[in-house]
Amino acid sequence: SLISLKLENEIKGKLEKRICQVVLDHFEKQYTTELGDTWASVRDVLTYPLCWQYAVLLNKFSQSAELENTLHMRGYLPAFQGPLLYRPASLNCYIRRTPGRFPAQKHQAGKLKQYYLLNAASLLPVLALEVKDGEDVLDLCAAPGGKSVAMLQCAYPGQLHCNEYDDLRSRWLKQTIESFIPDPLINLITVSKLDGRQMGDLKPELYDKVLVDAPCSNDRSWLFSSDIQQAMLRLIQRKELSSLQFQLLRSAIKALRPGGSLVYSTCTLSKSENSDVIDLILNSCSNVMPVDISEMAKAVSQEFTFFSGTQQHELLVVPEKGRAWGPMYVAKLKKI
Repeated sequence: SLISLKLENEIKGKLEKRICQVVLDHFEKQYTTELGDTWASVRDVLTYPLCWQYAVLLNKFSQSAELENTLHMRGYLPAFQGPLLYRPASLNCYIRRTPGRFPAQKHQAGKLKQYYLLNAASLLPVLALEVKDGEDVLDLCAAPGGKSVAMLQCAYPGQLHCNEYDDLRSRWLKQTIESFIPDPLINLITVSKLDGRQMGDLKPELYDKVLVDAPCSNDRSWLFSSDIQQAMLRLIQRKELSSLQFQLLRSAIKALRPGGSLVYSTCTLSKSENSDVIDLILNSCSNVMPVDISEMAKAVSQEFTFFSGTQQHELLVVPEKGRAWGPMYVAKLKKI
């Protein structure tokens, strides 16, 4: 009808106004080169938030049959039903093919939230890490806390060390943990505000598993940078990110016990912050080796679209319509 067409055009206009042309032009150049034909369909998703999807991660510490019924009624289905080697029964995530976001829950003091809204692809680093009961785990760049919460859905670590250097994000992390994790378990969690690059020297060989969900150029949010100055600054600083990521990884490797594993993840498509950083680590650290995660990728290929040009120890989720998850890069290493 004419009215809905008019409304759609209005919404389109609003969205187009918000897209930051400087960033889009930059991405256009870089990603046409790096992703080839895949970039066109990825760009269609990234620049059109109305087709974005959100997953609902249930909180096992605050279960509700009513919530699951509501999700079923709204067309949500359990994710990760493929033949995954590591899929704890207590990790419950719901997704649906259609865009839109389930209503968020408000923070209430003393009351646990029942679910966490997230990009379903951000659970892949957690699945790749394979946290088991009793293990000592470090989440090096933990804010806003979704991956820490997801790890605690999977297993009861011996200790979980959540670190976040940035002051504001660290407060956000603390609030997330308080909103999702019950009292006795909170005692297993340490929240710190250390510089991640120094963690390896401060806590050498202390952890069985380390997650480095690194600061990166966040393709989704950068496209909607509110002002041009901020966008230009981000694009200049973008060149320095890979060096920071490399230092964080080196520090994480020091913090790992021999035999322990590390997962590196970002939410960018950028090769210089993904494969290049991992290649540099593998070429410069003789005490780590790549771990094949291609079986995990196969098992979740129903849910996600992967870029084909990656090696066996890494994966890159590229968003497409109906599966608007990602961007999410994941790589796994083991310390020898």
